[in-house]
Amino acid sequence: MPATLIDGKAIGAELRARLAARVAALEFRPSLRVLLVGEHPASAAYVRAKEKAAAEAGLDAATIRLPETISQGALLAEISGLNADPLVDGILVQLPLPRHIGADAVIEAIDPAKDVDGFHPLNAGKLFTGRPSLVPCTPLGVMKLLAAENIDPAGKHAVVLGRSAIVGRPMAALLIGADATVTVAHSKTSDLPTLCRTAGILVAAVGRPDMVRGDWVKPGAAVIDVGINRVEGKLVGDVAFEEARAVAGAITPVPGGVGPMTIACLLENTVSAALARRGA
Repeated sequence: MPATLIDGKAIGAELRARLAARVAALEFRPSLRVLLVGEHPASAAYVRAKEKAAAEAGLDAATIRLPETISQGALLAEISGLNADPLVDGILVQLPLPRHIGADAVIEAIDPAKDVDGFHPLNAGKLFTGRPSLVPCTPLGVMKLLAAENIDPAGKHAVVLGRSAIVGRPMAALLIGADATVTVAHSKTSDLPTLCRTAGILVAAVGRPDMVRGDWVKPGAAVIDVGINRVEGKLVGDVAFEEARAVAGAITPVPGGVGPMTIACLLENTVSAALARRGA
C-alpha cells in the first residue's frame, strides 16, 4: 500500500489562514523586511512567493532590492538601520549572497529579536540548549508536518541526512527536544543505506537529487524530503519518491511538501517576533 502523502501545501495554507486571523485581531501590523542582493533567479522567485504570502496574511512586508555590487559594509549599514527602526519586527537577508559578502557576518549583524530566519548564533544557541527562540523556518515546518500527521517523534530513531546550520543541525535539535533519538548523517558517514533503514523518521536534506533510494527506507517510516533540485527542468527532491513511497508509511512530495511550510513558518516567526518585542 503506498505511503500517506503529507500535503505541505494544504497544511501550510491552514497555518497561513490561522495567522491571518491572528493578525487581523491585532491592533498593529507585524512588519517584515526582506533584503535581496542581486537578481539570483531562484532567490527572486522565492522572495516573490514570500511577498505574496505575507500580504495575504495581512503583514506589512516589503523587499529592499540591492545591487549585486553592494559592499559588505553598505549591506551591514542597511541591516543596522532596520535593527534601529522600531516599526520593523522581522529582518531576513535572502541567501545566497554574492561571493564578496560574508554570510556569517551578515547573519550576526541582525538583531536576534528580529532574526525571523532563526540563523543568528544567539538563537541557534538557545535552540540547542532547549530555550525559547526564533527557530529556522524549514526545520520548524518539518515539525509541524509531523504534528499534522500525528507522527510523534518521542521514542523513535530519527536520522537526519545533512548537517547544515540552516536545516540539518537545527532539525536534530528540534527532534531531540521532541524526545526522539537522533543520528545526524553526512558525506563522511559510512554505510548510509543501513543507517537509514533504522529510522522511524528519515529527514533528507543533502541537496543531491534522488539520493535516498527505496531500499534505504524502513517499512512504515515517515520520510521528509527537504531537498529541492532542478533536473531537466523539473523540481525533484533528495528522495527517489516513487521508490520510497512504496515502502514508507508517510512521505512528503517535492514540490508541495516542505517548501510551503517554510514560508508559512517565516510568517509565524514574524508574528511571534512582533508580539515578543511588544511584550505580548
